[in-house]
Amino acid sequence: MNLFAIIAATLVAGIGSVWIAALLLRVGVRSGSGGVNPQHLLSLAAGALLATAFMHLLPEAFESRIEPGVLFGVLLFGLVFFFLLDKAELWHHGHEHHQGHDHGHAHAHAHAHAHGHDHAPRGGGGWAVLTGDSVHCFGDGILIASAFIADLRLGMVAAIAVLAHEVPHHIGDLVVLRQSSANPRAALVKVSLAGTMTALGGVVGWWLVDRLHGWLPYFLVLAASSFVYVALADLIPQLQKRLPARQTALQIVWLVAGIVLVTLVSRLAHGDHDHAHEGAGHDAAHEAAHTH
Repeated sequence: MNLFAIIAATLVAGIGSVWIAALLLRVGVRSGSGGVNPQHLLSLAAGALLATAFMHLLPEAFESRIEPGVLFGVLLFGLVFFFLLDKAELWHHGHEHHQGHDHGHAHAHAHAHAHGHDHAPRGGGGWAVLTGDSVHCFGDGILIASAFIADLRLGMVAAIAVLAHEVPHHIGDLVVLRQSSANPRAALVKVSLAGTMTALGGVVGWWLVDRLHGWLPYFLVLAASSFVYVALADLIPQLQKRLPARQTALQIVWLVAGIVLVTLVSRLAHGDHDHAHEGAGHDAAHEAAHTH
């Protein structure tokens, strides 16, 4: 049952986020007025990621018997690892486009396609975006699978968080590919195919974590470090601009909305999860009574 839930959730997070991004582009996500403000989407995603990491993934990991100091060490390792990974992508992309290419889109890490799109690389740049996006989606799938194996409720929350933070980034992917291709539908198909890598990552994650169940708390902490890094190093810095009071207030409202969204999904799933546990407990007690 876990595997089917993982596949369904990863497909929704991976491909659903692409289609939502395409829909938002269609209604005018890039316009300053009269459309959906991308700053709002970034705020929503940041709130969802931080809430998932600090209110769900980390508490679940710390319920294990592993020393807190060890898990905090894994959290620190994860943050440094993702920082170094970001650096490597920046260096590689900057080196690759050093001659004749604009450095405005040098931040080609899969987490960072939500800004700098007006300077997208031409020609083969679209394939670089798709490669980076596919790798990132695969990693997201592993993280979602880890959460599902720990707890069904946690898996749903992680999938919602991934969906929320992938939407603004897939908007960037679509913009880049539409600039390098004359066919908007082809761009949507390519990014959707990259999104299917989330499901592949989910299956691999299910197979891997199921065989290394004792390592599950470490996987959860690494997933949390990924979410925290994306929110604090990528999304929130894009929101740190001097804006009118109204725009600043809207950013805060959308950030809180991301936190509330994750909390509501968690509560709804938690209710179902508790009913399932209560039913199982009642059956076990009933069976024990008959045995005695």
